[in-house]
Amino acid sequence: MKNFIKMNKKLIFIIPIILFAASCNSLDSVKRGLTGEKSKSMDEFLVKKKDPLILPPDYANLPTPVDRAQAFEEISKFEKSLKSIIEIEETSSISSSTENSILRKIKSK
Repeated sequence: MKNFIKMNKKLIFIIPIILFAASCNSLDSVKRGLTGEKSKSMDEFLVKKKDPLILPPDYANLPTPVDRAQAFEEISKFEKSLKSIIEIEETSSISSSTENSILRKIKSK
């Protein structure tokens, strides 16, 4: 009878340990938990060095603000001439295509 009581006391300690080990995903996770091994993760203090900044190959050929202003002037002149052509075409009683009126305007200049 004394052997049976000693065996029951051992089972009371062994069964929870077995259940705890079985509840883990794998024996590998039990091993890591018992040994205190840290998981392998990225080093948050690791800094990647960036490449230095370089100038584009055609940096000298980039437009300047003066060039941009001239381009806007050319666009506005073209829009004005196109509007005048459209107005002339709308007011004239002779119906002609827009293409013909633009061609006439170009030939007159």
